[in-house]
Amino acid sequence: MRIGSIILSLLIVLLTINVFPNLIYAQEVENEKEFDYIKDGEKGPGKWGKLHKEWSACNKGKMQSPIDLSNERVDIIHKSNKLSRNYKPCPAIIINRGHDIAVHWEGDAGSIEINGTAYELKQAHWHSPSEHTINSRRYSLELHMVHKSTDPNSKHQIAVIGVLYKIGKPNHFLSKLVGNITSLVNQDNKHRDPGVIDPKEIKMSRRRYYNYIGSLTVPPCTEGVIWTISKKVRSVSLDQVKLLREAVHDHAAKNARPLQPHHQRDIQLVGP
Repeated sequence: MRIGSIILSLLIVLLTINVFPNLIYAQEVENEKEFDYIKDGEKGPGKWGKLHKEWSACNKGKMQSPIDLSNERVDIIHKSNKLSRNYKPCPAIIINRGHDIAVHWEGDAGSIEINGTAYELKQAHWHSPSEHTINSRRYSLELHMVHKSTDPNSKHQIAVIGVLYKIGKPNHFLSKLVGNITSLVNQDNKHRDPGVIDPKEIKMSRRRYYNYIGSLTVPPCTEGVIWTISKKVRSVSLDQVKLLREAVHDHAAKNARPLQPHHQRDIQLVGP
C-alpha cells in the first residue's frame, strides 16, 4: 500500500510538471487553502509568516511588497530607453487558483530584459483592489506579469511587471478572456484552455515606470524581486473587476495584501 502511495505521488508530480510546467517557476503557493486575505483571520496576511517556516519572510522580511510609491520617496531617473518587452503569442491556460485568476503560458511567450538579463514570461494574475498605491491612492485592480530569469546565477531570479487600473472603459485584454473566466464561476473546473494568448495585448507604459526591489505579494513572500510598475493607469470596467472576484473559490471581497513597511528602499521613476 505504501509503495502504491509513493508511485501515485510521483505520478501526480510528473503530471503537474507536464500539464502545468509554469507553476514550478512562478514560486507562488498554488494551494488555495493554504492562506487567505481575512484581516484578523488565522490564515490572514498578518499570520502568513507563522503558518510555515518557509514563509517566515512574510513577517520578518525587510524588502516586502507591496508598498506605497510616494513622490517624496521617488528618485527621478531620466532615461529615454523603453522597457524592453519581447513577447509573442503562445498557448496558455486560465487557472482558478482559489485566491485569484491566472493566465499560465505553456511555452515560450517571450521575455523582458532588465539590466542585460532576460526574464521569461511565465504567468499573469490579478489583484483587486490594487496592492501598490501611488501617493496613498489605491486603484481598483492590479495586474502582475511574473517573469523568471534565464540565468541561474542572476542575483534577482524573479521580475514582475505591475499595471494599475481605474474604473472606466472595459479592458481590451480582459474582454477577450471574459467567456473563459465566466465559465469558472461556481464550477468544479479549475482551468480552461482558451488556446493562444498574446501577452503583447496587455497594454502598459514602457517609457515611464516605477522600479524597486521587493518581494512576491503572496506566500512564500520571496524577496529580491525586481518590480516594474507602469506609471500610466489603465481602465477596466466594474463588471470585469467583479467577475475576477466572483470566479474564485474564496468568495472574498478582495485579494490584496496590505501595504508593507518601506524600510528606506530606493524607488526610481524612470522616464524621458
